[in-house]
Amino acid sequence: MVERIGLVGAAGAVGRSMSRALVARGKPFRVIGRSATSLEASFGATPRVDRVTWNPEQPSSVRAAVRGLDTLVYLVGVPYHRFDQHPVVMRQTLEGAIAEGVQRLVLVCTVYPYGLPRTTPVAEDHPREPHTFKGRMRKAQEDLLLQADAAGKIRGAVLRLPDFYGPGIEKSLLHDAFVAALQGRTANLIGPIDTPHEFVFVPDVGPVLLDLADRPEAYGRWWHLGGAGTITQREFVTKVFAAVGKAPKLRVAGKGMLRVMGLFSPLMREMVEMSYLHTTPVLLEDSAIRKLLGPVKKTSYDDGIRRTLDAMRADLLASRAA
Repeated sequence: MVERIGLVGAAGAVGRSMSRALVARGKPFRVIGRSATSLEASFGATPRVDRVTWNPEQPSSVRAAVRGLDTLVYLVGVPYHRFDQHPVVMRQTLEGAIAEGVQRLVLVCTVYPYGLPRTTPVAEDHPREPHTFKGRMRKAQEDLLLQADAAGKIRGAVLRLPDFYGPGIEKSLLHDAFVAALQGRTANLIGPIDTPHEFVFVPDVGPVLLDLADRPEAYGRWWHLGGAGTITQREFVTKVFAAVGKAPKLRVAGKGMLRVMGLFSPLMREMVEMSYLHTTPVLLEDSAIRKLLGPVKKTSYDDGIRRTLDAMRADLLASRAA
């Protein structure tokens, strides 16, 4: 029997990466999202895909969206100022999935539930001690899934990622640096920018997620997938500018500036509480997933930057031609 996989909240960056991995392996799959327009834009030309819209607030809609699936990969995003919705939508999804007999659910999550790191790097046995509202909401989301797994209702696993970047990834800490380098303007960054950090190249995530979902021993716990090494934001952005033959031009906003900007921008206001990630970064130790899956591809920062810039140039030419 062919495994039936559904991507919930599929129209985002990781969903597109996952879809490419599924297509490459010849697997049919379903993409689930709120907007038919977004699903069409992201997957209209994708072979062997079933596009389904849903409303997680309606139990019948959730059940219809996941009906007939064996595995769900959960990629649902919420507005940055509405993190209270993370556990709500997870509960709605789990109830529908369990009712329809879905066997497995893999949640893609962040480092937020750990709170301030006690160690560097952070392994999976690090306690989850979120001191921010966003961290508590993400932990509550994870707890719902892991409790359902422990109760034997559905198998659940969590994959934790650091900050990310890549082609078409506009909701990235680094996106403005790529745009600025191509336009020859100053890049806007959130500081401090000289502390160790790591970034995952999103096209690398899909194959890992697919492999993880296929392993029975992956369930009942969380896993880490770190970036291609430790790097500072300054070093990364310097590489971006160098790739287009320019010297870096940087503008850095610290916590105080974020507070001022937050008077006019809800997004900046929401980022203040997460500013600790720039002073005490959470760097992920991911030997466990490599032991489980074997070698994991991690695109180097130089190659990832080149591929991202190439894709942005191609998109620009295509838009001009249109």
